[in-house]
Amino acid sequence: MMAENITSQQVSIGKLIAPIQRIKIMPPDEWEVLVEEWLETTKKYDSNKIERLGGSGDMGIDVIAYITNPTENPTNYKWDCYQCKRYDKPLSPSSMWIEFAKIIYYSFLEEYPIPQKYYLIGTNDIGTSLKKYFINTQKLKDELKKQWKAKCEKEITKTTPVILEGDLLEYFNKFDFSIFEKVNPKTIVEGHKLHSNHLLRFGGGLPSRISIEIPLLEADKKLRYVEQLVKAYNSDSTDRLEEVEHIEKSKYDRHFKDSRKSFYKAEELRALTRDNLTEQVFDNFKEDIYDGIINKSEEDFDNGYKKVKEVESEASKIIIDSNPLTEACRPADKKGICHHLINDKKISWIEDE
Repeated sequence: MMAENITSQQVSIGKLIAPIQRIKIMPPDEWEVLVEEWLETTKKYDSNKIERLGGSGDMGIDVIAYITNPTENPTNYKWDCYQCKRYDKPLSPSSMWIEFAKIIYYSFLEEYPIPQKYYLIGTNDIGTSLKKYFINTQKLKDELKKQWKAKCEKEITKTTPVILEGDLLEYFNKFDFSIFEKVNPKTIVEGHKLHSNHLLRFGGGLPSRISIEIPLLEADKKLRYVEQLVKAYNSDSTDRLEEVEHIEKSKYDRHFKDSRKSFYKAEELRALTRDNLTEQVFDNFKEDIYDGIINKSEEDFDNGYKKVKEVESEASKIIIDSNPLTEACRPADKKGICHHLINDKKISWIEDE
């Protein structure tokens, strides 16, 4: 049997674990953060209205998503509750009675309003018995009332038993159990692919980059990297290039076109990073190139054109093995970063007057 292609990543870290399996071994806190990040990708709520509360004293709320501003109406704001459970097996009714009871009890105490929706999310999904209760929430209500004394009465607080009687019982009977719903963990994993932290949490490598078409020269002629190239060519040429358009009929035409191509190859890399990681990863990559070329850039050259070519050559030789872009970058990207650094005024081919 022919061996499959083996990547350096596979040799270094072994076979990747599928995201739907990886969430099953996540620490509970990380699972809550993942759900919080997934909510950001849904665009259902403003990102600044999503908050993780998990931990002791959370009163049955792991992640809260505000629909209206709680500071404007602290006693009657609208919100959704996301309860995140990282158990070794599918969630069962017996393990969740206490969670349903908490939301009823603490809303009864007016610690918070009744949520618009209460979403239960388990890393191992929800078992068949519990799913049936979500289909028929009246049965869920009836069964929780039966289980309250055994499963909830002494578990809601550490100090005082919470007996289902009197005003609390009346509140329970009026409580709308249709707010309780479930979310499939596959929905979380698939949606999380849109988050910039997805690859950091699950790995799997960067996707193929999306090509960026090189725009017409008119769009770039005022950019510093183009102006600097014209100055570099003029420092080498006996025939002065008065306009960028004059490069086309000069010996610098191929280099100029290659430089614009490499500039936009680096721009593709920036977009790939922005969409799948964070801009900081690209900034770090750019800084690594800068560190690798700065000494060469500060050497003395006969003219700016020779400096461009020497620095580009130096950049293409740089080995970067500590950045997530290592396997995605190409020699043209590294050359293109030189022109990005020119735009950023980190280096120059010819000093500005």
